[in-house]
Amino acid sequence: MSTPTVDAPTLAERLGNGSDPTLIDVRTPAEFEAGHIAGAVNVPLDELKASLDQLRTVLDDHHDVVLVCRSGARAGQAQEALQAAGLTSPTVLSGGIVNWERTGGAVNRGRQSWELERQVRLAAGSLVAAGVLASTVAPKAKWLSGAVGGGLAVAALTDTCAMGMVLARMPWNRRGARPTGSALDQLTRER
Repeated sequence: MSTPTVDAPTLAERLGNGSDPTLIDVRTPAEFEAGHIAGAVNVPLDELKASLDQLRTVLDDHHDVVLVCRSGARAGQAQEALQAAGLTSPTVLSGGIVNWERTGGAVNRGRQSWELERQVRLAAGSLVAAGVLASTVAPKAKWLSGAVGGGLAVAALTDTCAMGMVLARMPWNRRGARPTGSALDQLTRER
């Protein structure tokens, strides 16, 4: 399947000329609250994957959908899921919100929190350090460090991250200012 993308300047132009695409931000609610493009609807990746049939119905006639995340990786996963469900039109904001801000795009700011990628680095680094330290008294603890390293290698090769998916479900990543109604309700109102 193809992976259509749109760069930040082109998206800014489209948003400025009145042909507003439907922006779906697939980051966690906490990341979304920390900063998002005005008008974006927050549908975290795990929720998106669980609601594909409903999304296909809501977005069926809408041919201008742009998926947003931090760097483009989660949006790419969302695009693959939507394409597998029969939607061929969604595009990914290349470089994500990071590139959007780098090129001067405006971001609505709220309560700041650590981005999911930073949380993964902290968790992985802490587990590796704990495994190394623990191996001085329990030699088999070295396998914890090996497992984390192997997991990171698999994450890089597959462009998925099991640790990130687990962290996205943690309570601190679930909190955030969610508008009333579901994301699907918001998308229906946007149309």
